Amino acid sequence: MKKSKVMLFGAMALTAGLALAACGSSQSSNADKTYSYIFVSNPDTLDYITSTRDSTSSITTNLIDGLLENDQYGNLIPSMAESWTVSKDGLTYTYKIRQGAKWYTSEGEEYADVTAHDFVTGLKYAADKKAENLYLVQDSIKGLADYVEGKSSDFGTVGVKAVDDYTLQYTLNQPETYWNSKTTASILSPVNEAFLKSQGDDFGSVTPSSILSNGPYLFKSFTSKSLIEFDKNPNYWDKDNVKIEKVKLSFFDGSDQDSIARGFLDGNYTDGRIFPTSSVFAELKKGNEDKITYTPQNSVTFYYLFNVNRQSYKQTMKQSDKEKTDSRAAMQNKDFRQAINFAFDRHAYAAQTNGEDGADRILRNTITPSNFVQVGDKNFGDIVNEKIVNYGKDWTNINLNDGKQAFLNPDKAKEKFAKAKESLQAQGVTFPIHLDMPVDQTAKLDVQQAGSFKQTVEETLGKDNVVIDVIQLSPDEKDQATYFADTAEQKDYDIDISGWGGDYSDPKTYLAILDPETGSQLKNMGLSEGKDKEVKDKIGLADYKKLLDQADAEITDTQARYEKYAEAQAWLTDSALFLPVQSGGANPIFRKTVPFTGPFSFVGHKGNADNYKYVELQKEPVTAKQYQELYEKWLKEKAESNKKAQEDLANHIQ
Repeated sequence: MKKSKVMLFGAMALTAGLALAACGSSQSSNADKTYSYIFVSNPDTLDYITSTRDSTSSITTNLIDGLLENDQYGNLIPSMAESWTVSKDGLTYTYKIRQGAKWYTSEGEEYADVTAHDFVTGLKYAADKKAENLYLVQDSIKGLADYVEGKSSDFGTVGVKAVDDYTLQYTLNQPETYWNSKTTASILSPVNEAFLKSQGDDFGSVTPSSILSNGPYLFKSFTSKSLIEFDKNPNYWDKDNVKIEKVKLSFFDGSDQDSIARGFLDGNYTDGRIFPTSSVFAELKKGNEDKITYTPQNSVTFYYLFNVNRQSYKQTMKQSDKEKTDSRAAMQNKDFRQAINFAFDRHAYAAQTNGEDGADRILRNTITPSNFVQVGDKNFGDIVNEKIVNYGKDWTNINLNDGKQAFLNPDKAKEKFAKAKESLQAQGVTFPIHLDMPVDQTAKLDVQQAGSFKQTVEETLGKDNVVIDVIQLSPDEKDQATYFADTAEQKDYDIDISGWGGDYSDPKTYLAILDPETGSQLKNMGLSEGKDKEVKDKIGLADYKKLLDQADAEITDTQARYEKYAEAQAWLTDSALFLPVQSGGANPIFRKTVPFTGPFSFVGHKGNADNYKYVELQKEPVTAKQYQELYEKWLKEKAESNKKAQEDLANHIQ
């Protein structure tokens, strides 16, 4: 997932409300039918095909239906596709489009039928416009890469076609058992060709009339940095499953974080994010202790990474070229990176935003969420735990599953550092090693967390060995040094926080981000595609590439594929090139959204926290007891439902 920007507060605030999905509630029948909450960023486009920005998808996921969607247990279920089949060789997917589904204007006027041709139009538009997430399907669909790269000018050679008005077919280059999960991404959404032509360059402009809706809601109004409103589409094909009739989102500028919880208690918001470290938390909590619940962890993993080949030093506290050379040498040393990893107190770090009681709830120890996929009766994290013990005694009796304090071990940190120091001094490196960590000075929580990182690492390893130089920058300066630095050469830091969420239901979506040839995170480590082989080999990426290729070559046995990707995850964890910290979600909130009633998925747009379909509201705030009961019920039902869905897959093969 190409993130628009790593904004920890924005991610936490917006996912506070709807995060997961499952069982209904009898209380919802007496509740208000309006959902009121916040938005934190103006959309700059409604072009759901070409944009991957959260500010766009948080709106359009409610307006546009694709082929499939997610139910409350994470299963893929029919949406615009009533049914589908897969050829025995796994290369051809055929979808029967739902007859009677319509396109509507923002005023609710019927515009046209939804047909198979709309999906062909959508993909051609994505290819012609070089959509931001075209990478998701470019190498999957037969002939698409040649068309995008200009080797072919005939879109008819691309493996997507409308067999007839209500039959759509995709032909792939090789089998992808996870292909259907990609259909919930915006890149494969439909577009009505006549409407697209009528709009021209205005298609997707930030006005309700610039796009059509075939989904559960109509986009009624947008006022910049003020208000966003949706109304239920009364003619929607699945209107009985749309429980919320009106959505009203008010702009939140972040200046008064506690106003969200106060807004809930005053009856202005349906949900209310809580900040336990706030100076007024005790006041907000008084009398409401039983109403504080936590959202589940979501698919986004936040992690620190090392710029092992740093080349830019516009923002630095280093005093000499030798300090620059020494810090690069240290970051390229595995023992040094592991020392930092074992010295970093993630509980203390997470407590800066979630408080002591909620700190461990947000912890994530691997880039891939531990429950992202199932391997038999075990989750992915369980298999990683089994694999990583092969990387040495350091990993004995360590649990890498989400929500665990897995790494902190001062003795191990000192042992690893002593080994690194001996090796580095033999190379002429002098200590202490200074590591630049830029932070947005206006982001209070980010500054606190950077300070926590600095404190625990320096206390454990000693300031005479390592100094974390936290450099407070203006928002623009921070962006230019990190996010807006487009090339490896421009990345201007030693350590920075980044984030990634999965695009499709396969571990490859997380682990390929460090593929030494194509990985999207290479540039954040100062490395370029097709270059820097010496550094890549030094930090072991050639070995990692072999593990990735072995896993990706397994295209028929899904369980064996997951086992091999677990081996790759174990290698990545042992390398300490990435230091996973926490997930999105898992935040304390007040809420009247009934837990586990909305759609759920770790990937795509149809199972995220901004999708209001299926979500139910109740009159009184959810209590911690109610939440726990619903959560346990959901877990049981999810396991049963997922097992049945897996067994039913064979019915789609023809």
